[in-house]
Amino acid sequence: MRNFLKYCRLSFIISMLGCNAAKASTDTLELISPQDASTLSAEKKAIIIDVREEGEWNTVHIPGAIHIPLAQLNNRLSELQSYKNSAIITQCRSGARSAKALDILKSAGFTHVKNMEGGLIAWHKAGLKTQ
Repeated sequence: MRNFLKYCRLSFIISMLGCNAAKASTDTLELISPQDASTLSAEKKAIIIDVREEGEWNTVHIPGAIHIPLAQLNNRLSELQSYKNSAIITQCRSGARSAKALDILKSAGFTHVKNMEGGLIAWHKAGLKTQ
């Protein structure tokens, strides 16, 4: 228990300093599997925001996803205001850009944001539908 408390204190101190190491330990709480993302989207219990570039989107995308490239997200937050307290799943090719999108949305006050683990690569590996 003592080691656990030391870890918690250390993680808190590191996070206050802005170190990514502490953030990495909490990222798993903000991940969602492609299968769970697909189910929530199909049941209209979450929206998927695809933050890939236009060419990537035009090649293939998840049905029903909203396309807002990561570079445009800050300037287009107003388009998402109606989802501010709804479940949002960020998605890109592999999960890196969508992790950045998650941070942007959380910083803007969006409360229920998850990053799709493995992005569209994992979605394809799971055999889920694209268009």
